[in-house]
Amino acid sequence: MEADFEFDPQWADTDRQVHALGQLFVMGFEGSTVTPHIKDMIENHQLGSILLVAKNLKSAEETTQLVYDLQRIAYEAGHPVPLAIGIDQENGGVNSLFDEIFIRQYPSAMGIAATGSTQLAHDVAKATAEEVAACGINWIMGPCLDTLSNARNQPLGVRAFCDDPQQVSAYGVAFMEGYKEAGLMTMGKHFPSYGNLQFLGTSLDVPTITESLEQLSQTGLVPFRHAAQAGVDSIMVGGCAMSSNGLEVMHACLSERVVDDLLRNDIKFDGVVVSECLEMEALAHTIGIGGGTVMAVNAGCDLVLICRSPAVQQEAISGLKLGIENAMISPERIQKSLKRVLRMKYNSPTCTWEHALNPSGVNHLSKLQPSHTKLSTTAYNESITVVRDKNHLLPLTNIIEPEEELLLLTPLVKPLAASAASRALSESLDGGSPNSMDHHSWDRTASVMRGEQVFRELGRALARQRHGRVLHTSYTANGVRPVHENLIDRASAVIIVTADANRNLYQNGITKHVSMICHMQESGDKKEKPLIVVSVSSPYDFALDPGSIGTYICTYDFTETALNSLVGVLYGDLSPSGNLPGSISQNQRLHQSRQHWLVEAFNEERDYNALEELINEIQEEQGPNSALELSEATSGSFLLRSPEVQESHLVVRNSSTQALYGFCSTYFFRSTSTGVIGALFVDPSRRKLSIGASLHNRAIRTLLQRDGIKRFQLGSRLPSIYLGVPLGKGAGTKRLKSWFAGLGWGAAASRPLCSMVVRNLLAWSPPDGMAKSLQNAQQTVEFDLVYGYSDEYGDSILDHIKTCSRQGVAEVYKLALADPSACGIIRAKRPGSGTLVGTIVLYNERSNLAEYIPGMKALSELTGVLLGMRQIKQQNCNACLLDCMDGDGSTGSLTAMGFEPLHNFEEITCDAATWTMNAPTGTIPNDFTHGSRWAA
Repeated sequence: MEADFEFDPQWADTDRQVHALGQLFVMGFEGSTVTPHIKDMIENHQLGSILLVAKNLKSAEETTQLVYDLQRIAYEAGHPVPLAIGIDQENGGVNSLFDEIFIRQYPSAMGIAATGSTQLAHDVAKATAEEVAACGINWIMGPCLDTLSNARNQPLGVRAFCDDPQQVSAYGVAFMEGYKEAGLMTMGKHFPSYGNLQFLGTSLDVPTITESLEQLSQTGLVPFRHAAQAGVDSIMVGGCAMSSNGLEVMHACLSERVVDDLLRNDIKFDGVVVSECLEMEALAHTIGIGGGTVMAVNAGCDLVLICRSPAVQQEAISGLKLGIENAMISPERIQKSLKRVLRMKYNSPTCTWEHALNPSGVNHLSKLQPSHTKLSTTAYNESITVVRDKNHLLPLTNIIEPEEELLLLTPLVKPLAASAASRALSESLDGGSPNSMDHHSWDRTASVMRGEQVFRELGRALARQRHGRVLHTSYTANGVRPVHENLIDRASAVIIVTADANRNLYQNGITKHVSMICHMQESGDKKEKPLIVVSVSSPYDFALDPGSIGTYICTYDFTETALNSLVGVLYGDLSPSGNLPGSISQNQRLHQSRQHWLVEAFNEERDYNALEELINEIQEEQGPNSALELSEATSGSFLLRSPEVQESHLVVRNSSTQALYGFCSTYFFRSTSTGVIGALFVDPSRRKLSIGASLHNRAIRTLLQRDGIKRFQLGSRLPSIYLGVPLGKGAGTKRLKSWFAGLGWGAAASRPLCSMVVRNLLAWSPPDGMAKSLQNAQQTVEFDLVYGYSDEYGDSILDHIKTCSRQGVAEVYKLALADPSACGIIRAKRPGSGTLVGTIVLYNERSNLAEYIPGMKALSELTGVLLGMRQIKQQNCNACLLDCMDGDGSTGSLTAMGFEPLHNFEEITCDAATWTMNAPTGTIPNDFTHGSRWAA
């Protein structure tokens, strides 16, 4: 259709452009009928787009009339194309148009994603669009393409599909195609993603995106890229701030770098760009509406949104005119935006005068009602998710007799703007529309309806299906009161409802308090009183808290239709089939919400000092007296710089502060064809955020690319920091090993290793019998000590150790031979032939090898290594460290000699050819001393 659009040359005329500046605005107004101000805007300023909100829309029939009146004014004013009239009709808790008879209710975006069906998403979007199109609406402010990369404490909540950018893309495109199939213009929002906002400062400060562009490109930008490729008509750019390395933006929609560079050039979007509403307090106070309008247009926005205030709307138009007069905005810039806006309208089948002046209205809605009612029921039934039911409390008939009492506890929530509850509230207050109430009056009187009205029908629906009473009361931020305790004691089972408990923390606290009371009370022959927790908004309330909440259900919104489906699940009339969307659930196996962190290659110049700080933070967390493997380690301890070893180290970092959040070292030893993960540790304050999993998976992918790789290994002899997975005491080790097993190491081979030490060596003497054993050995074996590489013995030593296939052994010997001032090699030879039968490397803390064995420095004593006890004593060393020993029970003789374990490890190896990459099934706890340094 775009090929048929031709830009009328008259729009290129500067005077005509100035006269038609209203085509570059989207404006709203107060009231459910046309106001004089909005009529003036359409007639005298060519206002081309209007946003209608819940307070404008009383019913489907009155909405149809309002939209017709607006279009008739535009038609008689000589507009070349109809107005673009848009609404937010996201479903769930965000609907502008409500009509109990003609407009059906559908699940929220996250609720639809919980069904697991993109076809159902398409059908629901199409049905939604058909209903609003019947009322004359031709532009829908959706889909919501935000990726909840930080799902907690985010205001979008269930308005977003989930935290997986690929799933968001799939459902977003399905919604968009459904909208377009019904003839509506579409709008993706909120670029570059509201899924991970940081809320700092005062109410005049805007929320901030702190993710780097690299991180956004892997998460938040992905759905917008897919939507642009699929033909979304418009994209709204948010008013949030952006703060990361190399990018400081006060308001995204006012930034040329965000709109023109990122959205136009990077995402390749050539449709209509809409700004966030410029009436936000932060913008008005710091920039001003007139200046903000000029900045938005120069940034690349084609439509500027000004929601309500007539004075502000007039200021915006005046500011744009002044910008043109002062040559701050070029005629070409205006022409580009006019062209895009008009092209969008010309290409829409519902943006024609025939459709605009002849809406099908309630007659068509009546025909749609039966099929749409069925679709609504199906969608809600398939979205309800039983996250867990550990004690088999569902259905209720399992736990409560018909004559017993059931307690329903519900929070104080404000009625949805477009709902029967809000309408009942407004009518009960003044017998009319909520439009007649001012904002403060609405807030004061809404408490009348909170809890009691919003969830009253839920209590009634529960009561209709049983003989016993349903006790229903609300709870508040005042906590659990005596009345609640009495009702809990009286009831045989308790249902408690939460709504965004992560943001309304009082709900979280009260729910856990009620859970504790129920755990302490017996109910009949039950050891504890049954408790069912129902989240009617964000599923993140208790999805990851199986310990205190055993039975947990999610509905994703608290509309009447959703709660009816909930009742069906509670009584067993409906078999729940929903699944938590995104990474929070994989086949209903819960783990901490995974984030896909940007993993970068370690850059020595950039990251060396930051790695030092990360190591210090880990040491400080463990305390000064802990036997920490990283003690005395430096950034250089991980850098072998050997031509025989291909090393590649990885980091997760904050590109703004340069701080490292996690580090992983990898080595490929060509001599043994072994790929090694030598270390993996995470900032103690950022564990359980999937940083460790992201580093591990990138490390495996890196090693898989090495030519000739045959095996993977967890733990390294060189560097000798972690010989394997650290083995501490307690449950921490078991959980750590389980975490690695979940990543794909479950079927791998393992063996114990350890390091051992003799302290106070200067006072040490051989145990009884040891001297005689050595004298006997010297009758059949000759010993000598050599330093540095020599043609006489160097090659023979290296040939001898080739019989050992263990990773790192050859490299240790090469380092020792290259450092004669601090390293020596004891040779055991057969008399006469000189054939080598054994060798031992000796080195002290001044050697190059010592850099890769921080345990020597941690002993704080002049230290030597390995069996040449006499030679070590002769160097005045006061400790002897065995840096790598098999820990399979062969250490008894060493213990008899005075050695004691320093660190214990489990080396794990597996075949690279059969490696299977798994998603982590658990998280690493932070209450143990060894394994927490390895992963998070």
